[in-house]
Amino acid sequence: METFLLQAAIYLGAGVIAVLIAHRLGLGSVLGYLLAGIAIAPLLDMVGSHTEDVQHFAEFGVVIMLFLVGLELQPRLLWDMRVRLLGLGGLQVVVTALALGGGLAVGMDWRVAVALGLILSLSSTAIVLQTLGEKGWLRSEGGQSAFSVLLFQDVAVIPMLALMPLLALSTGTGEVPVAGSLALEAGGEAPVGAENLIQHLPAWGQALVTLAAVALVILVGRYLTRPAFRAIGRTGLHEIFFAAALLLVISISLLMGWVGLSAALGTFLAGVVLADSEYRHELVSVLEPFKGLLLGVFFITVGAGMQFRLLAQEPVLILGLLLALILVKGVILWGLAVAFRIHGHARWLFTFSLAQSGEFGFVLLTYAVGVRVLPDHVANITGLVVALSMMATPLIMIVFERWVSPHVTRSRGAPREADQIEEEAPVIIAGMGRFGQIVQRLLVMDGQRPVVLDNSPAHIESLRKFGIRVYYGDALRPGLLEAAGISHARLLIVATDNQDRAIELVRHVKQRYPQVRVIARAASREHVYRLRAAGADSAVRELFGSSLEVGRQALEFLGRSSEQAERKIKAFAAHDEESLQQLFEVWDADTDLFDNEAYMERARSRVVSLGELMADDAEEQLEH
Repeated sequence: METFLLQAAIYLGAGVIAVLIAHRLGLGSVLGYLLAGIAIAPLLDMVGSHTEDVQHFAEFGVVIMLFLVGLELQPRLLWDMRVRLLGLGGLQVVVTALALGGGLAVGMDWRVAVALGLILSLSSTAIVLQTLGEKGWLRSEGGQSAFSVLLFQDVAVIPMLALMPLLALSTGTGEVPVAGSLALEAGGEAPVGAENLIQHLPAWGQALVTLAAVALVILVGRYLTRPAFRAIGRTGLHEIFFAAALLLVISISLLMGWVGLSAALGTFLAGVVLADSEYRHELVSVLEPFKGLLLGVFFITVGAGMQFRLLAQEPVLILGLLLALILVKGVILWGLAVAFRIHGHARWLFTFSLAQSGEFGFVLLTYAVGVRVLPDHVANITGLVVALSMMATPLIMIVFERWVSPHVTRSRGAPREADQIEEEAPVIIAGMGRFGQIVQRLLVMDGQRPVVLDNSPAHIESLRKFGIRVYYGDALRPGLLEAAGISHARLLIVATDNQDRAIELVRHVKQRYPQVRVIARAASREHVYRLRAAGADSAVRELFGSSLEVGRQALEFLGRSSEQAERKIKAFAAHDEESLQQLFEVWDADTDLFDNEAYMERARSRVVSLGELMADDAEEQLEH
């Protein structure tokens, strides 16, 4: 027991310290965990800890991660991803395996080359999804494309395992390579090389049992989990809900392992089935910390298991293979992104995020040695290259984020010219986010047909699927507003969420077309002042109206009549508008609000006057 607690203290202490340092340096948590593993490797040897055993347990975090990712994807969204899931993912595995295998076949047996090509074609689901999630890129076009490839790779591990015995060499030692053994035993994955419950059945029997297992997961997720979670929810015991969620994931993992399927695939499927459940958010909240902890331990074990002895013996060979792996995969990923019309920032993100090998490579390495496909020394070197590529991924993503992404973001609009605007209208809307969409729908309901401009190609394409006509282009670009008919328009609505560009657009229009009335979206009181200084006829804070509505409903809930609540809201809104005007008179664009004594003095007086106004309103209510 004391040994177990000592090992736990070492892992957790190293993880906490390393991640804090990595976060402070802007390196990301994954790299922090990997460095922590490298740092504590000698200490683990002293206490007799076997990182492979801990890896088997920690990889359960990958299984939970796929379950949580599935919860974020409704079946409709997954269906929309089918082209990239099968086409992009399938081509990535096939083309990469052929390219890497073909290159390696020059100096070794073709069967070994094929096996290595398949192993190295995979990428790290754990590191990539963790990094994309931390950076907020998972829901972007590049993130979704990378996720599609990773999901296909996880499925492809199954036929790869089936293919390995067919590539067996006539000789081999059959020893497990030292580089690592990640069989996902604790995660429910059938241990590599072990028997599952259906392997002695005929092929048609195995297919039926496999389909039955998948159907069972769907049926249980669809019809049994909801009443079960509903009953558990009535108890109000948070820990019971957590235990039930964990039981669900473990049960599915075991079922998938028994029929020879991927536990990660099974739990992902269960997550998709539960994606429209009312308990989705609760499941995410209870499992997210557990997933993060297990993934952290997993990354630490990867770092601790790296064999720098081999790197010291053959540095040129191993570093050369590492560089070749990243470059070859990067070129292939770039080409596939071009073929599937992934543009700009998304193309670079897709390329950089997947240019490594992954944890399932260790699974296939272990199995390939066991069935006499790979010699031990080849597997050991390959295992170190896989581990080094995983460790290099956070560094690659830092390069992307700090140097590539800003450059791509600045230049990504250049290849696409503004749309040819084919209509004019008395109203022009610049910006079609959530704010602009509501304004546009209200105007359309009134019979108006405003000309709508936006500068996000991906957003425009999604809006056009709903039949909303939006023109691509920057409203500040010379000629675009003229083409939209600004000289004949009566009203311009500036709905963009970029504060500086909104001010610039208002100033540009009011200088050249002073007859056009401008209503602008504002993010704050100070933004209101800046927009008015630029010439806006009206500047509306984006959250002001919704806040007033919440306040009105709160007053009614607390016993005020609808008339009383409405009167208070109108009085407050009128007072606030008057305050804005008075404060605007003493506002100084070159001075911080809190350093402007005149502004702060008048603001304090307006707070007092608001209190007096509410007191007068209360007295009036008592009189009536």
